[in-house]
Amino acid sequence: MRLLLGLGLASFLFSPSLRAQPDRDTLDSFEKVWQTVQSRYWQPTHLDRLANGQSWRQIHDAYRAKVEHAADNSEARRLMSEMLGLLGQSHFAIISGQLEDDLAPSSFGDGTAGIEPVLVGSAVLVMRVEPQSGAAQALVKPGWEILRIGGTDVPALAQRLLEKDPSVKQRNLLLRWGVLGRLSGPSGTTVRVEFVDGAGQKVIKQVPLKDPPGTRVRFGFMPPTPLTFRVARPRPDIQYVRFNIFLDPPGLMGKFEDAVKTCTGGKSCRGFIIDLRGNPGGLAILASGMAGFFIDQPDTKLGTLYQREVTLKLVVNPRVDTFSGPLAVLVDGASVSTSEIMAGGLQDLKRARIFGSRTAGAALPSNVERLPNGDLFQYAVANYISEGGQTLEGRGVIPDQEVGVSRAALLAGQDPVLEAAINWIGAQPRP
Repeated sequence: MRLLLGLGLASFLFSPSLRAQPDRDTLDSFEKVWQTVQSRYWQPTHLDRLANGQSWRQIHDAYRAKVEHAADNSEARRLMSEMLGLLGQSHFAIISGQLEDDLAPSSFGDGTAGIEPVLVGSAVLVMRVEPQSGAAQALVKPGWEILRIGGTDVPALAQRLLEKDPSVKQRNLLLRWGVLGRLSGPSGTTVRVEFVDGAGQKVIKQVPLKDPPGTRVRFGFMPPTPLTFRVARPRPDIQYVRFNIFLDPPGLMGKFEDAVKTCTGGKSCRGFIIDLRGNPGGLAILASGMAGFFIDQPDTKLGTLYQREVTLKLVVNPRVDTFSGPLAVLVDGASVSTSEIMAGGLQDLKRARIFGSRTAGAALPSNVERLPNGDLFQYAVANYISEGGQTLEGRGVIPDQEVGVSRAALLAGQDPVLEAAINWIGAQPRP
């Protein structure tokens, strides 16, 4: 099952701070990074000639010499990251230094503020406030701009991440996790957050941190993560489902099946909406399992994962009772990995209409290991090709209907993406 993990950066962003290691471990770390790619990369012929015209072996010799002469461990880490960048793929990363500080603050804990952030232009806004959360208790409202969390200047954090990754999609993803990390801490404590409210006034709130609802699940280097699952009826005849991660197969699939069953077997349900915004992925096999509730044709696939020695087809197994009505999937720039596989696969099969903004384009399954110098190394172990022959890597899922989010809409209590999906379902002919 480890092959099927596709969590984007979420699998290690909140790892505890790493202890500095002696310089002698630097070359061992370099060799482990290079050798791991050499032995695990799914298409060995690609390593024979990379984009710069060199082979992976030639790159080894050139970068080992650079690392040997690096001024310090930070410079060596930068060189290893630069080397991995020559692969031209996501999910190859060395995590430490400033990036780790930006993305994995030491205050991380079990308690959360209950704020869902979103990047709109250059501003970080409150997209939603979870009911019964500390943010709800503090009367924080959607649409407020987040200026400062504790001692962190949020606009400055956004600028640093932009400098590290100029991709708007990746910046959205990185910033989301950097903000969420700072909006967490020991349960029962508070976090000081400075906002700009709907009237344009600066407001300071001491937001309580509470244990979020949901069963805590664990995978790999991830800390225990609560699996949250929400079911709602935005209209009496439309079922809406939102969950935060593709983990805990028995728990998640049981909840998902119960949600679908309210729309099958002659029950009144005109349409179904799956909200994958902000979902960092997880086990890819769960995406094909969920698709079986909406596809009644056998021998159907969401796509194929290509490992070096194994090809895994994400086969959809139709359920006894499938929902055949209009299906909408909501995505954004922080929908990653398995979320992209599910949305892109259903789109290719013409079974769902996709709403929102382009996804992160980071769909590759990956592993995470600790290096001799204490850093974490994430590396992809397979490539993904959709059933329609598309690669999502670097491209992402392009919505059928692109819908942006504005501060004015959030302040007015509106969700333009959800509303677009509801309107589309309402316009479809009844069976």
